[in-house]
Amino acid sequence: MAHSNVDEAVAQEAVDVGTLVAENASLRDRLLRALADAENTRRRAERAAEEAQQYAISDLARELLVVADNLRRTLEAAERDSTERAEDSALIQGVRATERLLEHVLKRFGIQKIDAVGKRFDPSLHEAVMEVNDASQPAGSVVRVLEDGYTIHDRLLRPARVAVARQGSTTPPKTDADDVEPRSRSRERST
Repeated sequence: MAHSNVDEAVAQEAVDVGTLVAENASLRDRLLRALADAENTRRRAERAAEEAQQYAISDLARELLVVADNLRRTLEAAERDSTERAEDSALIQGVRATERLLEHVLKRFGIQKIDAVGKRFDPSLHEAVMEVNDASQPAGSVVRVLEDGYTIHDRLLRPARVAVARQGSTTPPKTDADDVEPRSRSRERST
């Protein structure tokens, strides 16, 4: 069908200028919203990719921490053993070198050991395994680390398993009444 000047004139008269301006504003608003949504989606995808790259080794790292724990236990056992021979010395030096190498590799991938001894117990970093009486430490502070904890970048990889100073950890001094009570009972039983 041929386009005629009459059809064009009728189409121009049928469309109100105000309607076109409103429609243009609406389309512009929809376009800006679509661009903003696309930008937000791009940023989320970049963040997700960055996190995946940083934390992808978390499972492997958890498994390697078992190796680090066993190396530490081996060295502690060797230090307790006072009968160190020349052959043992070379083996212990090799275990120490392996432990240092493993620590270096972990550090290179953003895995850090949690420094816990003497710090205030933090449930987001520590797992309390037991409470101990220790008058030299304030109540609620970490007295001993039973298993090292680690973080990967800014996230917890494994909590440190710790012993915490008990509330009111100072034991009250014994009084004479404490000693007398059991003796008087023993006299009563013997009579």
